[in-house]
Amino acid sequence: MRIKIRAYDKNDVKDVAKIWNQVVEDGIAFPQLEMLDETSGNVFFQDQSFTGVAYDADNGKIVGLYILHPNNVGRCGHICNASYAVEKEIRGQHIGEKLVLHCLGKAKDLGFRILQFNAVVKSNKSALHLYEKLGFVKLGTIPGGFLMKDGTYEDIIPHYHVL
Repeated sequence: MRIKIRAYDKNDVKDVAKIWNQVVEDGIAFPQLEMLDETSGNVFFQDQSFTGVAYDADNGKIVGLYILHPNNVGRCGHICNASYAVEKEIRGQHIGEKLVLHCLGKAKDLGFRILQFNAVVKSNKSALHLYEKLGFVKLGTIPGGFLMKDGTYEDIIPHYHVL
């Protein structure tokens, strides 16, 4: 599999929303509760500062995505935030790493100075390992900061990376 990343196009919405919804349905990583359909998904993905789409260059199949947007406004508008999603059946093949690396470059290109993750769930070991590997800095732990799908609360660990 040769992974490439490009900008989102409205024709991607069905595949991209499906992958996004897999993570929402898992209920252990994204804060969103609502699923995206083609209409709400297209609006959501186009409203970001950038939505990156990972695809297999050998067959064109979309395998992941990321969204990038400001984390705040005004005097803190130079800090961005991102979320990543990889097709459930092919996780663990370093697609997430490619998405994060692309995102770091795109964020810098867009004029952001810091990429901040507000809510990395403590039990998301693969994300924590990846962010450590890529030089993100942990900001501490927020006890019970994430409502899991099963109704329990899990700690979150905010991170940042200077661009």
